[in-house]
Amino acid sequence: MKKQFIVLIAASVLLAACAKDVYNPDICFQETILPIFVNNCAQSDCHNPADHKAGYDLTTYEGIMKGIRSKHPMLSDCYTTVRGNNPSMPRRPYSKLSALQVTDIKVWIDMGAPNTSNCKSCDTSNFTFSGRVNPIIQAWCIGCHSPTNAGGGYDLTTYAGIVTTITRQRLMGSLEHLSGFSAMPKNTDAINSCDVAAIRKWVESGYPEN
Repeated sequence: MKKQFIVLIAASVLLAACAKDVYNPDICFQETILPIFVNNCAQSDCHNPADHKAGYDLTTYEGIMKGIRSKHPMLSDCYTTVRGNNPSMPRRPYSKLSALQVTDIKVWIDMGAPNTSNCKSCDTSNFTFSGRVNPIIQAWCIGCHSPTNAGGGYDLTTYAGIVTTITRQRLMGSLEHLSGFSAMPKNTDAINSCDVAAIRKWVESGYPEN
């Protein structure tokens, strides 16, 4: 009886671990998965609307799904090419995805690869630089605005670089896709309005490095 009890406990732990690996309600396509592909795979001469490298435009749900087999990550090109110690994508000189980004893609595919958005309630009360603003910019923008690829002359990997876009009155106009500004992120829709509102509050508060 004791042995059977131990086996049941072990099986329960294993099932819980598996369930955790294949479902995460916080993983949303628009806010979690899309920025991974836009930021890391849609640079010039890569997988964007203009170049369609290898036939893939990875700036839209429809384009990404061409490389996805729902619930089967190991049969999905958009997963198998970015996993492992020496992934074939992103190609050099771009950095490989983080372990968390690769896991998020896998879990999203295991969940059925849904085209979801706004998985969390909108909260603009947190608009600190470190807790809200910088993670959004790093998720969406540094593929085109880094020290080695400073699009428009802007490096957004640092606080100082981000402040430069504010003092030159470029950041909010680009994020809100206003006329006369270069729409950012490039090649895709604007980021969700809740995140834009949080960034605007931070800017209007004097953009503190908090």
